Amino acid sequence: MATAMTKELRPDGKLRLPPGQHLTQGWPVLHYGSIPRISLDTWKFHVWGLVEEEKSFTWDEFNALGEDTEVNDIHCVTTWSKYDNEWKGIPFRALLDQLKLKPEARYAMLHSYGGYTTNVPLKDLLEDQVMFAHTHNGEPLTPEHGWPLRLVVPHLYFWKSAKWVGGIQFLDGDRPGFWETYGYHMYGDPWREERYS
Repeated sequence: MATAMTKELRPDGKLRLPPGQHLTQGWPVLHYGSIPRISLDTWKFHVWGLVEEEKSFTWDEFNALGEDTEVNDIHCVTTWSKYDNEWKGIPFRALLDQLKLKPEARYAMLHSYGGYTTNVPLKDLLEDQVMFAHTHNGEPLTPEHGWPLRLVVPHLYFWKSAKWVGGIQFLDGDRPGFWETYGYHMYGDPWREERYS
């Protein structure tokens, strides 16, 4: 039975909890494969594909792009949702300010240490709350949750928010990432329950 908490409304007047979801107070750990071992001394963030110039950032260089804090709800395809997550990190737009995309760039493939990939349309990465986060609720991310850096795209199912992110490839068309090749939806809108293709 739904509680008053699950019937909360967003500022736009719509229900806060997407269909088929339930609230959790914890933060379940879900990922495929083992947790990669990463050293900040050798960590790099690579940018390639449909850019005028490929770029690579060290940990310090990436963090120097500018930090911000966002609070949002997250929704996992496995049906849990977690409200009021505070993230600190580098907004996607701060990275984009350092790049010159080619006009045909419309999609991005996020690449993670450990080999994970996921696809996200460029228009979604440009949403205000999208960031590369290193801190959650005042604490550095744990390795299980993507330390040292994870993408956060709160308006899509959370498998799109790649853990251990280390690069982005800009593309002219949509291509499936890791879970998408196994039948997950190419887009993943929680409000439309786009769980699987």
